Amino acid sequence: MRLLAIDTSGDACSAALLTETGLHQQLTPEPRRHADLILGMVAALLQEADLKLTELDALAFGRGPGSFTGVRIATAVIQGLAFGADLPVVPVSTLAGLAQGRHRRQGARRCLAALDARMGEVYWGRYQLDGQGLMHLVGPEVVSTPDQVELPPDGGWEGVGSGWEAYGARLCQRLGERLLAVDPAALCEAQDLIPLAAAGFTTGLAVSAEMAMPVYLRDQVTRGT
Repeated sequence: MRLLAIDTSGDACSAALLTETGLHQQLTPEPRRHADLILGMVAALLQEADLKLTELDALAFGRGPGSFTGVRIATAVIQGLAFGADLPVVPVSTLAGLAQGRHRRQGARRCLAALDARMGEVYWGRYQLDGQGLMHLVGPEVVSTPDQVELPPDGGWEGVGSGWEAYGARLCQRLGERLLAVDPAALCEAQDLIPLAAAGFTTGLAVSAEMAMPVYLRDQVTRGT
């Protein structure tokens, strides 16, 4: 399968390309330059693989939650690319990407993904590894205060994402012995969207360009996030 994924939902700007020869990624931690950098990353990956955009099977993007500005950038870019090349798009949760990344790096099987949602809240989701090596959502993704996140019924969970950096003490106190480890510095990376998007494509979750929409979880959109 030939699949291109992008993510600009947080501090990292990344693009990844899956081809028959493997998976390649470009990533840079420059949160204020996502709009300037992402198309250049896409072009570089395609040039390295000696492929045209129209030769891909599908596109994918981090559809949120995350920085409102960043999520809008990814949505606009992926819609433009998909329209121009007449390609389907697989939207992927950035919380799922965080959990998948934790599994890739540390072999985690249960993840509590949390992003700093500002205004004293976190974007939150529980993910558990399935038989195909993919993190799948257990319950809904929500936005809430750290003290209101739903507790899992059992233990063995690993925290990942910026929500643990912003509200680590409160989240750790709430989770207690259910928590094994925490990785607050982890970022969503395009390479971790790829396996989730590939599975979504094969199970019919791809949409047309105009249906590739962001997910904010919160109705109130603020400036500067």
